[in-house]
Amino acid sequence: MLLAAFAATVVLSLAAAVLRWLAEHPWVMVLAVLAAAGVGGAWMWRRKEAARWEQVRAQGLRFAVEQLDLLHHTQFEFAVRDLMHRDGCADAQRVGGRGDNGADVKATDPYGRRWVIQCKHRKAGWSGKPVGTPDLHVLNGTGRQVHTGDVLVMLTNGRITSNAVDFAKDQRLHLVDRHVLAPEPGRGWSAVTGSVCRARCR
Repeated sequence: MLLAAFAATVVLSLAAAVLRWLAEHPWVMVLAVLAAAGVGGAWMWRRKEAARWEQVRAQGLRFAVEQLDLLHHTQFEFAVRDLMHRDGCADAQRVGGRGDNGADVKATDPYGRRWVIQCKHRKAGWSGKPVGTPDLHVLNGTGRQVHTGDVLVMLTNGRITSNAVDFAKDQRLHLVDRHVLAPEPGRGWSAVTGSVCRARCR
C-alpha cells in the first residue's frame, strides 16, 4: 500500500510539473495541435488518393479473352470478381474452392440483386471441354437455395452445349460463353459484367 501511495504521489507530482511547464510554454501545445492536425490531414489525403487511384484502376480494368485463357482457374475467378467490383458490385468476393457449393463469385449489384457466378475456365478456350447440363445442375440446385442468388450465371471462356442452353432457358439461368465475352474476336477487349448484363437481358 505504501509503495502504491508513493508511486501515485510521484506520478501526480510529475503530471503537475508537466502541466506547469506547459502553462509557462503555451507554444508547445500549439505546435503539438498543429502537428496532430498535419498528420491527420496527411492520412486523410493519402486515403482519398488511394481511393481515387483504386477507382481509376478499376474503371480501366479490361481483359482480352486471350488473356483469360492464360490464367489459372483460380486467377480466372479473381478476374471475374475484380470485374464485378469494377462495375459497381462493392461487395464482390471470390468464394470458389473446395466446398464452394456451386459458386465461385458472389456479388450484389447497385440494384440490390444478388449475383451467383460459377466459373468454368478452359485453357484451350473454345476447343476445350464444353460446359454441359451437369455443371448447370449444380448451379441451379444451390444458386437460389444455398446462396440466395437472384441472378445465376454460368461463365466460361469456352463453349456450352446446346442441351445446356435449353436447360438454362427453362431454369432462368444466364450463360456467358467465349462468344459473349468477346463478341467481336478481332477487337480483343471484353467487359465481363457488361456481357453478363447483355446475356441476362436478352
